[in-house]
Amino acid sequence: MSGRNTVIRSLHDLGLAAWFGGSLMGAVGLNGAARQEGATESARARIASAGWTKWVPVSAAAIGAHLYGGGGLLAVNAHRVTHQKGVAASTAAKTALTAAALAATAYARILGKKIDLASSDDPRDAEKAARHPVDTDGARRQLACVQWVVPALTGSLVVLDALHGEQQRPLEQLHGMWERARSATPLMH
Repeated sequence: MSGRNTVIRSLHDLGLAAWFGGSLMGAVGLNGAARQEGATESARARIASAGWTKWVPVSAAAIGAHLYGGGGLLAVNAHRVTHQKGVAASTAAKTALTAAALAATAYARILGKKIDLASSDDPRDAEKAARHPVDTDGARRQLACVQWVVPALTGSLVVLDALHGEQQRPLEQLHGMWERARSATPLMH
């Protein structure tokens, strides 16, 4: 990197921190509080749903910031991705994990909305739920699982970010570029 990229790096890192932290706090704290305070399964679902609904705009902003910052970092580090051994592989892994985390986050939201609709006291929601029946027990089991998948995937992204940070050290860059050149040139083996 020839210059500083503080803004895009901050967007990337803060967005990922909020995505990871929010999903972990929701799975542990919000869902735990809903289980403790809700007298019935329906009440627990309403409590958890109300909390997750309040988090959605913050989560969306965090994910957007992370993706924008990640795209910016990819653009300014394109030369390292193509010329430094190991960077393309870790970037591909990070891209795949990001896509999986996005999919898991979206799926958790879909399941949450289904459970919310099925457990709502609003007659309009009951009417919608009747038109689109949901296996709430199955949806709850799936949601309980996928809500742990999101922090696991985003936590893995934090680890890959640490690897990328190590790969940016000057000696690592020099070694990686040397190894890439050596592997591309048969006479240098």
